Amino acid sequence: MTDRKAQLAANLAQVEERIASSCAAAGRKREEVTLIVVTKTYPASDVRILHELGVRHVAENRDQDAAPKATACADLSLTWHFVGQLQTNKVRSVTSYAEVVQSVDRAKLVTALSAAAVRGERELGCLIQVALDAESGERGERGGVAPDGVEELAAAIDAAPGLRLDGLMTVAPLAGEYAGRQRAAFDRLMEISSRLRAGHPAANMVSAGMSGDLEDAVAAGATHVRVGTAVLGVRPRLG
Repeated sequence: MTDRKAQLAANLAQVEERIASSCAAAGRKREEVTLIVVTKTYPASDVRILHELGVRHVAENRDQDAAPKATACADLSLTWHFVGQLQTNKVRSVTSYAEVVQSVDRAKLVTALSAAAVRGERELGCLIQVALDAESGERGERGGVAPDGVEELAAAIDAAPGLRLDGLMTVAPLAGEYAGRQRAAFDRLMEISSRLRAGHPAANMVSAGMSGDLEDAVAAGATHVRVGTAVLGVRPRLG
């Protein structure tokens, strides 16, 4: 086993233990939570090692990094998630490899994603990114729609050809009433999810929690956690 594979295997084992312990503490089954490894800034060789170690869900937040990496790993059975703020001029590229876009936060993006999905004869899963630090009608500091804009966006996704409404995503906010209160933030997301599922029963995916707060996300009821640093290590500086 190479040094890098051994390192990633050890890190994955620690993260797996954290998820399993959190599930046990919350009275949940381990299989209720899917681990998505965020591979941004790391090479395709790491993605290959992760696949060897059993990882099947990976995420990227920049198309210029993700597109060549997805191409280099096209022979692997992986589900690619796009988790970053997405400009409409990148949509055609992103829909060529991503199966789920977790950062849908405006109607213009829904329209662009739908057109690209239809053109590519694909069905694209969409999560609405909820900004818990945003006032009504505004977007969050890190992207996302205010909670009161979720239903309108859900209806737009539901009506858009080529798109599938899968659920919600959030990033624990750095400002506002939920700053430093990750568990409260994730509990709030679950409340919004419950309301969404009343009208859209299949939209049951809840993506929340990262390396530093995955336990809070699992305790709140998240179905997917997005972990980067805890698996891959401290990210190299860009530029």
